Amino acid sequence: MANRNRWSVRLVVISWLAVAGLLTAATASAQAVDRSSPPPPGPAPALKLPAIQKRQLSNGLPVWIVEMHEVPVAQVNLVLLGGTSDDPAGKFGIASLAAAMLTEGAGRRTSLEIADAIDFLGADLGAAAGIDSTAVRLHVPVARLSEALPIMADVVLRPTFPRDELERLRQQRLTGLIQARDDPATIAALAFSRVLFGPAHRYGTATMGSADTIKAFTVADVQAFYASTYRPERATLLVVGDVTPDTVVRQLESAFGSWKAPGGPPPRISLPAVAQPPTRAVYFVDMPGAAQSQIRIGWLGVPRSTPDYFPLQVLNTILGGAFSSRLNLNLREKHGYTYGAASAFDMRTTAGPFYAMAGVQTDKTKESLQEFFVELNGILQPVPAEELARAKNYVALRFPGGFETTGDISRRLEDALTYRLPDDYFSNYVQRIQAVTAADVQRVARQYIDPAKLAVVVVGDVKTIEAGVRSLNLGAAKTLAIDDVFGAAPQMSR
Repeated sequence: MANRNRWSVRLVVISWLAVAGLLTAATASAQAVDRSSPPPPGPAPALKLPAIQKRQLSNGLPVWIVEMHEVPVAQVNLVLLGGTSDDPAGKFGIASLAAAMLTEGAGRRTSLEIADAIDFLGADLGAAAGIDSTAVRLHVPVARLSEALPIMADVVLRPTFPRDELERLRQQRLTGLIQARDDPATIAALAFSRVLFGPAHRYGTATMGSADTIKAFTVADVQAFYASTYRPERATLLVVGDVTPDTVVRQLESAFGSWKAPGGPPPRISLPAVAQPPTRAVYFVDMPGAAQSQIRIGWLGVPRSTPDYFPLQVLNTILGGAFSSRLNLNLREKHGYTYGAASAFDMRTTAGPFYAMAGVQTDKTKESLQEFFVELNGILQPVPAEELARAKNYVALRFPGGFETTGDISRRLEDALTYRLPDDYFSNYVQRIQAVTAADVQRVARQYIDPAKLAVVVVGDVKTIEAGVRSLNLGAAKTLAIDDVFGAAPQMSR
């Protein structure tokens, strides 16, 4: 018994010595790690995209299919080449309203019956108008796809546009405009667009339209826009999910194969050309007592078709397209003027805006504007190699995350369709980002950003901020009323 106890004690001692040795080795190893700088990023994850299989229905309607068999769901998007930029003059907001009305009654179902039927199938169905395209999107368990497609087809092909639903949406939108007139960030975004494009250009008015246009819309207006835009020759079906091409094409043929539009398609609306601001100017919108000033600085950018797309992505990542961008590190991290500062090139079929933005402390409005222009001027200079590499890695490493779900891939396909991107565009994306050089970034910065001509919009407490902003001598200053930005205030019906 005594011998057994002695062996037990020895085993315990040996075990503790072994643990101590491991701890000592681990400590020594940890001490050997160089923590003076962050580790370099690894390579971007391999992006293995399944092929886009292209078919068409008997009526010529194109179908793009991407098989993803990991989860038993399907995403079906019908994309139309027509959006809010197709709103006729005097009817701004009609594309947005028409899309919203699709699910408010179709075929023999009311809006509530459509919602109940879709919920019963465990599906989601909705429609939305973007600037350059409109999409009707169905997400459904693949076992219920054959039951859901006829409902989607009713929404696309046989909307009824009930008058009472139009009135309900009208009041919702007028209420939304009233609320927007009290939101500084919304005011700043719309004021910036109005300054750049003017009230007659579609980009210069809110997506939902103005109070005047919303109040004037009739069922006939919605029907007319639907007839001109919702046509098979402008449409493509995108299917992503646990499907096989032969089976899903038969299902789509049953739902959409009979879709035909009378007559030829009307010509699409051409947006008028817009000139860059000739000189820099400042535009105030007064929000008495505002705790923050909303700042927007910019001018016309580029269309999505620009050959400089990839250098501009890297440029914007450095300037304001990431948390570690120059604007955010300066205004947020260094000075604490804002919760976040950013920039963007809003690329559309025609040139959208380039802008830098932030909501800053009211008492730091002048200082914030100074720092904005420090960075806007600084980006015109050569970019250090380390910063360039970090920006390219940021874009490259994030890119595969945009292809994780059926919804993600379908949205990417919508972009490819709308902007006529080549089939190998996504496969080559990371390589083209990594090929951008410092000279490319400096060239596009100097070509597409001129700090001496940018429009500056500041929404805030003018009596507090005006003197300081004027002392910067940024350019001629003008004060805009809320009605200059939104048009006349909505008068709600009782």
